[in-house]
Amino acid sequence: MPFTPRRPIEWKLRSRTLPLGQRTLVMGVVNVTPDSFSDGGRFFAPQAAAEAALAMLDDGASIVDIGGESTRPGEHEAIGAAEEMDRVLPVIEEVLARRPDAILSVDTYKAATAQAALRAGVEIVNDVSGLLWDPAMAETCAAAACGFILMHTRGRPAAWRSLPPLASSEVVPLVAHELRRQLEIALAAGIAPERLALDPGFGFGKIGAENNALLAGMERLRGLGQPLVAGLSRKSFLGRVLAPLYAGQTAPVTARGTASIAASAAAVLAGADVLRAHDVRPALEAAAIADAVLEAAREA
Repeated sequence: MPFTPRRPIEWKLRSRTLPLGQRTLVMGVVNVTPDSFSDGGRFFAPQAAAEAALAMLDDGASIVDIGGESTRPGEHEAIGAAEEMDRVLPVIEEVLARRPDAILSVDTYKAATAQAALRAGVEIVNDVSGLLWDPAMAETCAAAACGFILMHTRGRPAAWRSLPPLASSEVVPLVAHELRRQLEIALAAGIAPERLALDPGFGFGKIGAENNALLAGMERLRGLGQPLVAGLSRKSFLGRVLAPLYAGQTAPVTARGTASIAASAAAVLAGADVLRAHDVRPALEAAAIADAVLEAAREA
């Protein structure tokens, strides 16, 4: 088969389940930050962030992921849990007050923020550190019995630009090995396997063409036995691929929309169950075409 089939699975969240495998789901991204690479702080005000989240739900997002701390490569300044909670909790509360059935995720690596967001009603914790940056996170999420996205990263943002480069053949084996190790940590802590999804972490410690290699080999991560989340939207490596069309310069964030659609479709064909996207409607349309191709491949 030329493309990677997905098996139907029920992803168990805090209070409900999401069916995966038949249709790709889109997770909208709302950054309640002043310094995000992708939206430049457009949604730093809680009301603006809540309105953006509601618009994404109206556009067809199955999940909205709300984060309060930037992980911009090389320019990351950590904030405390109290400040992070001050940013995200009002948004979570406003969205759920107006849309009680919304499925929300909190993008945090801090156990205290995760715990507060879960109390406020989020269904999923999306930990970009994959349980590596806060030793209390695994226990917190196991006790809450919530959905959990375990992402792969190579170190912290401040160190990414100084990491030794990887050969194309090294990228997927490294990510698979380290994700397997992180998955074992999650399971040992009591996070049930039916609550776990994996994210290979495009751009998180993978530089330039290393991300192309990761996308090309992402289907091998299906062997870890968990649903896959892919966040490719507006990533800098896409801008680098487009450089020949922009006089040799990395394409700006505002010019990466079409590339994001193309990369997202490729990820679905490689087995992604969920796409994390800033532009929900285009991601849904890309996913619909890729899903149709996968269905045709199954029937062939």
